[in-house]
Amino acid sequence: MEKTPQGTSVGVDDPYAFVGVCDYLTGEGKCRYAYDHYQHDPEFARKRAKADYACFVVDPEANQDVSSDGCTGCSEAEVDPNWADCPHFRSRNHDHECVRCGLEERRMAQSDERPLLEEHHLSYTSDGQTLSHEITIYLCRWCHAKVHSSWARITDDVAPDPEAIAAQEGRRDRELEEVRFQTAAERTDRE
Repeated sequence: MEKTPQGTSVGVDDPYAFVGVCDYLTGEGKCRYAYDHYQHDPEFARKRAKADYACFVVDPEANQDVSSDGCTGCSEAEVDPNWADCPHFRSRNHDHECVRCGLEERRMAQSDERPLLEEHHLSYTSDGQTLSHEITIYLCRWCHAKVHSSWARITDDVAPDPEAIAAQEGRRDRELEEVRFQTAAERTDRE
């Protein structure tokens, strides 16, 4: 199982099993990283610009000048691209729901309360020096603690922790109290 630099578990064997599309991919299949952050990797940006910024992972035709073995005339059959092939791949889950138990976030506006959900990183340095791809998902605080305690996996079929449900319902009750309609007479009677 993948580990953090501190040696605790991240709860998965293959972080790429939990990714969607790259955060830098546009709806037209273009690489926004090469366009917006060209100064970070000029060689990569030049190759993507030459291919009209097409993402070589989703467009095998654009893979010709980026293949790992230096092949400049490779066909789709010879090169089977995946997200791990891209040096600038990033995938962050944007669903505000625990991936493990399904608990939904309830944020309280104007409150310093700790969020119910926390970002959980699935990938860390692969060889101790080279930073691997950024892959993050959301876990509730309770699942997050269990996963880092090394005994729980993200793929476990579990229900939300009773404490998590209680915290979520407490927030829901306060939300409903805040949006409850009060007439001016009711407000005046309280004062």
